[in-house]
Amino acid sequence: DLKAFERRLTEYIACLQPATGRWRMILIVVSVCTATGAWNWLIDPETQKVSFFTSLWNHPFFTISCITLIGLFFAGIHKRVVAPSIIAARCRTVLAEYNMSCDDVSVSALLPKPSML
Repeated sequence: DLKAFERRLTEYIACLQPATGRWRMILIVVSVCTATGAWNWLIDPETQKVSFFTSLWNHPFFTISCITLIGLFFAGIHKRVVAPSIIAARCRTVLAEYNMSCDDVSVSALLPKPSML
């Protein structure tokens, strides 16, 4: 049973890795776009002279990338990026009660019994 559990857990986390990588890349790209747009928005001398909404209207790249980043966080991208780590942490918590452990690659192993010295 233990070997079947190990294989299934390893298989499940391995299936999550490609999707997690794609979500990480999307998050990185949108974050870089937002940071670049914010930099251009902040160094523009017109930003201080006009109203907030006018300055956002003058910088559509920053506005769109910022809205996209906020939308991604509301959609739960932060959970999708760290999903394998969350699953491994929850498995570690449950397996600790049985004197077992697993790493992020999900290999279960028996831990040595603590000595009562």
